[in-house]
Amino acid sequence: MTDQELKDLVASLAIDSKELHAAQKETSDQMKRNDQALTEKLDRMGITLGNMGQNQGAVAEEFFYNSLKETQTLAGVHYDFIDKNILRSGNGVSDEFDMILVNGKDVAIVEVKYKAHATDLDKLLSKKYANFKKLFPAYKNYRHHLVLATFHLYDELKQQALDHNVIVLQRKGNLVESYLPKSEVH
Repeated sequence: MTDQELKDLVASLAIDSKELHAAQKETSDQMKRNDQALTEKLDRMGITLGNMGQNQGAVAEEFFYNSLKETQTLAGVHYDFIDKNILRSGNGVSDEFDMILVNGKDVAIVEVKYKAHATDLDKLLSKKYANFKKLFPAYKNYRHHLVLATFHLYDELKQQALDHNVIVLQRKGNLVESYLPKSEVH
């Protein structure tokens, strides 16, 4: 190989290297743009899914509230008052309760879910109920009734709730059907 051929080869390699570097930079820039676009799309999808979940929850809450407001009777007990979306803070605790029904000796704490899961029952039995007792000390001498209201839940979860003396409200067509734990049967 001649000196000129060698110089030409080195020069072409330098040009190819610059072109390769430019192509790599363009690819890297395009990947950054794609990542940013994908992140934005995922954020929008997350917001949309979150809104759908909130909408389903709002539909369930409205259904059960309207159903209970009509008769103000739950599991054979008549209540004088029904409140929804109660947010209370105090004693270092803050919580929101979907519905509370009260008469002179009973208080029902209703947790509403579009589709109930075991974690929802656990939260009602532990955190929600403990917070209720701290936030509503005026009801400490009342009979407390925990209620899980849902459009859908699995039979095993329904049985778990009943085993823990939680009243289950489940949508049945346009009606609400009550399932009572043994301790609630009069």
